[in-house]
Amino acid sequence: MVTKFTASESVEISVPQHSIPIGHYLRQPQRLVNTLADNTRIQQLSEEVFRLKMRPLSFMSLSIQPTVDMRVWADASGTIYLRSLGCEIMGFEYINERFDLNLKGYLSPVELSSGTYLQGKADLEVLIAIPQPFSLTPKSILEATGNGLLKSVLLTIKQRLLHHLLSDYRHWCNQATKDLGTDHHTTDSGSVVQAL
Repeated sequence: MVTKFTASESVEISVPQHSIPIGHYLRQPQRLVNTLADNTRIQQLSEEVFRLKMRPLSFMSLSIQPTVDMRVWADASGTIYLRSLGCEIMGFEYINERFDLNLKGYLSPVELSSGTYLQGKADLEVLIAIPQPFSLTPKSILEATGNGLLKSVLLTIKQRLLHHLLSDYRHWCNQATKDLGTDHHTTDSGSVVQAL
């Protein structure tokens, strides 16, 4: 029996004004990825592709630890996008062959009269063939449990984003400004951004 679990989470972050607009910061996907998870669980496979080892998830007394490959990239306006490319569950061959994870999201800088905000949304979907004896559980209970688990995953990512993104952005701006002061050839913040 294939069961589908889904969850969505939105985020809005007020961005304090710094010397360099946050759109420049968002054009460096690896910085955003590093705010989403501990860097010991992230492996960069290429400029835009990252492998994330998720924390173990407990579901109906099963403990599984998905490893997700995802592409993270930014467009010219500074909007950053995230798409999962593949997923593997180590140690559970049965579940690994019957498990499909789809994650997509975006984070976009928005200028309002009250200031700059980051607005974003993430959608997470899992398709899984539930093995026995768990498949004997009523579907409504399975779906409520699975949806709740995915919601908690997205909430954890959201909390990390809220706690780490603005402090990393502030640190990046300070470093870029410091580099600007020591590099007399650099004439504008855009050049600093390109140099980083």
